[in-house]
Amino acid sequence: MKLYRSAPAKFLNKEIDWDSDALVWTQHTSTYAPNQDTHEYVSSLTNELSTAGGYTAGGLAIASPTRTYTAANSWGTARANSTAYAVGDVVRPATGNGFLYMAVTSGTSHSAIPTWGTDLGGLTTEGGGTVTWENIGSGITVFGCSDPSWPTATFGPARYAVLSDRTPGTAATQPLIGYVDYVTDRTGGGLAFTVNLHPQLRAFYVAAP
Repeated sequence: MKLYRSAPAKFLNKEIDWDSDALVWTQHTSTYAPNQDTHEYVSSLTNELSTAGGYTAGGLAIASPTRTYTAANSWGTARANSTAYAVGDVVRPATGNGFLYMAVTSGTSHSAIPTWGTDLGGLTTEGGGTVTWENIGSGITVFGCSDPSWPTATFGPARYAVLSDRTPGTAATQPLIGYVDYVTDRTGGGLAFTVNLHPQLRAFYVAAP
């Protein structure tokens, strides 16, 4: 999920409470153009799908929100040799060095362990592999939830799923959190329409330098 860039400040300012506020997912057509810098509140959203085909306008409530902090050396996924990684995957070195690394280019790791850089934001290349890793810090907080899913869906076409906080009273004060871009239009085929969040990072993450 891509964060609207004002969202972290709204968490710190108590405009968003991940544990108790009414957080919802809404579906939008490709006519909506997300702007991570200027879109801050629900009043910026356009072109939500209408109630039809298993979708209800106004959104689907978030399910099972969680918050989990993990220090780098305790992160569950260690980098492995000769393994395929996608952009956004997060690993620690097999022998922990106090830092976490995110794949910024996809590919396959080398058959030998790389020399991990220890500068925050620095890149580690794989030598004979094709993955590039970015040092993202010494720990990570994952904000999780269940994959949003609409059963027996025939709605669409949809291009974006947007997560927002509907607790404040008006659209002009209801904060936007983030969105998922499907890349192409998607239409329900009569089965469950499920947004598959990143298996490690779920809704989003905050790294600790």
